[in-house]
Amino acid sequence: MNFRPLLYLGIAVCVASVPVLAAAAPPPTADYRSPVDVVLMKNDTWLVVANQTSNTVSLIETQTGNVLDEIPCGQHPTDIALCLDGQHVLVSCAYSGHISLIQAEGGKLREVQAIDVGFEPTGLAVAPNGKTAYIGLVATGEVAELDLQRAEVARKFSVGAWPRYLAVSPNGERLAVGCSGESKIVIVDLVKGAVDFSSKLSGGINIGHMQCSADGKYVYFPWMIYRSNPINRDNIRRGWVLGSRIGRVRLDKQEYREAITLDVPGMAVADPHGIVMNAAEKRLVVSASGSHDLLIYRREDLPWEGVGGPGDLIDPKLMQDRDLFQRIDLGGRPMGLAMAQDDRTVYVADYLRDVIQVVDIEDRRIVRHIPLGERPGPSQVRHGEELFYDARRSLDQWYSCHTCHYNGGVNSKAMDTWNDGSALTMKTVLPLEHLDQTGPWTWHGWQEDLHDAMHKSFTTTMQGRPASPREAEAILAYLKTDRTPPNPFREKDGSMSVAANRGQKIFESSDANCASCHSGRYFTDGKIHDVGLGSEEDEYEGYNTPSLTGVYRKVRFLHDGRAGSLEEVLMDYHSPEEVSGTRALTDSELADLISYLKSL
Repeated sequence: MNFRPLLYLGIAVCVASVPVLAAAAPPPTADYRSPVDVVLMKNDTWLVVANQTSNTVSLIETQTGNVLDEIPCGQHPTDIALCLDGQHVLVSCAYSGHISLIQAEGGKLREVQAIDVGFEPTGLAVAPNGKTAYIGLVATGEVAELDLQRAEVARKFSVGAWPRYLAVSPNGERLAVGCSGESKIVIVDLVKGAVDFSSKLSGGINIGHMQCSADGKYVYFPWMIYRSNPINRDNIRRGWVLGSRIGRVRLDKQEYREAITLDVPGMAVADPHGIVMNAAEKRLVVSASGSHDLLIYRREDLPWEGVGGPGDLIDPKLMQDRDLFQRIDLGGRPMGLAMAQDDRTVYVADYLRDVIQVVDIEDRRIVRHIPLGERPGPSQVRHGEELFYDARRSLDQWYSCHTCHYNGGVNSKAMDTWNDGSALTMKTVLPLEHLDQTGPWTWHGWQEDLHDAMHKSFTTTMQGRPASPREAEAILAYLKTDRTPPNPFREKDGSMSVAANRGQKIFESSDANCASCHSGRYFTDGKIHDVGLGSEEDEYEGYNTPSLTGVYRKVRFLHDGRAGSLEEVLMDYHSPEEVSGTRALTDSELADLISYLKSL
């Protein structure tokens, strides 16, 4: 293929056509696959792919691009890692609550074991011996250690809220965990079996994949930062609202994190996710899923800054050296990455295009696309999903809908979106599940038109161009789909625990009086109430009753996030005696009520 790079703001764009290899053996049904992660095996001759929408795993021959096999796994596969003898992979199935151990042999895939761990297993890391794995349990803030030979959980570590991704050191003695719910990197001493220390990421949200250096000194990771400033065009362009970073934290001792800024003036980077380094560690590569590009760095010369840094915009040094930094426009939604043994070929899971993109990071070119099989034609829902994850719809592509509503859910920060008509009156991000069934919308409940809400999200919150009527309908169609995970605090058959059943009676009692407002299928009456928590700075009075469905997924509570747990809500700011003038709950009643709330 002839390749002519167009360089604009550090971006290399392939203007020639990219070869697309035909899949040799597509599965019997056409479906969107939405690949999220990839791993190489068998001396780079095979590639194994986790497909999130189709709940499948694909085996690809890298030389030909043929899909050799595709098998079902659990619901919502999220991460994949090589393990045991190099002929097996682990796949985290977040919605099924298990880890799938899969063997690849003779061009075929076979699930050997489904290991139940519960509580939304997400990120995976495998010890150097291949026999021990670590899994982040997002719903409980724990990491589970798996003995893969016995196929069982050996121990668990409490690390903090939303431990989505993690990495184990080359000597197998240290584990780094990205806890997005608490804006920190946690380092676990695996020899002692305890958390050693944590490193705070001020304003940090959406921590991505993690990669340890070969010498075991650092762990590298991308993340985004929220700066708590009012949303306007000047603040956005200065990087004072949201921004993207790559950071590194010491594994061997506690020191302040170091970081670089990714955002180019006029063409920012959004939703960085995957990260990989080549064996020589000359190149560090990051996927930016919201701005659709691949970021390529010369690692050893990066201008890392610690306390007081980095700056709000990319270091000019990076813009002046095309070998030090360059970005390739990939389109789609680039997610997980795998680096080949040649130290220059990177395989990219493209979620929205249902392909694996093969990129030569030295020549800065897309070599080919490997399709994962037959796909259905365009659909309104898929178009809405594309818009939801597209940061190019915001001013200078700084952030997407997903940036704040992570995968359609919530975030760990109270944010100022101007949706309440006043500046610097921070509000927690409301989830977008069951959106059409839980109106009116916004914390103050003034919004009664979802189409108008879509318009304001694009033009006010994102400061971008308006959504067309067709686009607004597509986004609403996507948001109306059932994207909620099965509740991990329920029994396997969907029933509630004994404690939760007791808690339901308390919830519905006149003593707690919860059901007087939190009523109906989604536990909201859709009305505005004054519960004594207002602020003089608020433009509106009273608050819209929030739905309690999936409340276990939150880490900040009440409209301004002042409460950090359900216990704090029910014992202090929103206690029955404060809100309803009834009595305080006993310790056992409180525990049972919380068990019930977590089961909703």
